[in-house]
Amino acid sequence: MTWISGLAGGLLLVVLGVNVLRTLVVPRGLYSVLVFRLWWLLRRLLRLAAPRGGYDAIDRAQTWLAPLILIGMLTTWLGGALVGFGLLFHAVSGLAWGNAFREAGSSLFTLGFASGDRLRLSALDFMAASTGPVLIALQIAYLPTLYAAYNRRELEVTLLQSRAGEPAWGPEILARQWLVDTETALPELYANWERLASDVGESHSTYPVLVAFRSPRPYRHWLVGLIAVMDAAALQLALTPRTAPPQARLVLRAGFTALRDIARALRVPFDPDPAPEAPIRLVYADFEAAVDMLEATGFRAERPTAEAWPHFHGWRVNYEAIAYDLCRRCDAVPALWTGPRDFASAPIPPRRPADRRPNEDRTEPPRAPGSAG
Repeated sequence: MTWISGLAGGLLLVVLGVNVLRTLVVPRGLYSVLVFRLWWLLRRLLRLAAPRGGYDAIDRAQTWLAPLILIGMLTTWLGGALVGFGLLFHAVSGLAWGNAFREAGSSLFTLGFASGDRLRLSALDFMAASTGPVLIALQIAYLPTLYAAYNRRELEVTLLQSRAGEPAWGPEILARQWLVDTETALPELYANWERLASDVGESHSTYPVLVAFRSPRPYRHWLVGLIAVMDAAALQLALTPRTAPPQARLVLRAGFTALRDIARALRVPFDPDPAPEAPIRLVYADFEAAVDMLEATGFRAERPTAEAWPHFHGWRVNYEAIAYDLCRRCDAVPALWTGPRDFASAPIPPRRPADRRPNEDRTEPPRAPGSAG
């Protein structure tokens, strides 16, 4: 039976090493069973902490998801290493199970209290003693990369708040710009989000745990912001094809490319080449209401609403299904045009900033009806 113990311990350590390399070292979006099992389990446990509190309670609970995943990863790796080396110590030395795991723990965590008088265990002792610090060092080195990407993402999400409201909504972006005559700033906005989409696509597919990191404010979310910017660009291209800036096309392509990269890393199924006439969940009535709201702010469409709808539909079909699925998995704020959630919710229209002065009410665009999209 000792050879079975040694084989199992060695196999466990090999699987553990491969998982660590795939998650922390290899710069490519490789699927990690550990990360997604932890995500699945912890997300559901945290949901139990907010059974009836609505979105605010869900957001407070899910704030802990990403940190718990990181702690769970390190704990699982260290625990797996302890079991693997314990099995090897038992196989090589013939120690009783308790003493074998005591020896493994002493070496793995460099405590040094277990006996070291068996020469044949020295190599395993050294291997175990190096494994613990290496795992902890890799995890520590992993955190600055995560938080650097998080800070770049959240800067643009925060800047978007004054242009799109909280939570963000595509038609609101256009409405606010036309209401205060700042529509010339849209090309720069699209360019910034094109770069951010490319950054997010690379970082969040390489380190999928970033997808679970939430914004500091409950009604802000990177995914909702990206959908809002893409919807604004698609609306502008559909309604004003002659005057829409070229950056609108670029941000759309960068946006749905980033979403597809993340979907591949998370193993979310999607159609890589949807037909322009494929069905979408946003309905024409919601699109029409949004266009009416835009025109009330001074936006002048070059196409009639009915003629613009197929063009908007043709753009949105490229990203809607993936965006809705990711919003659901992330428990994102239930904003307009972002799909349903796994918890009971109604779409939340953009909120006014809490610090608005009374004489700034004129900058608030008319409201569109609530949407189930």
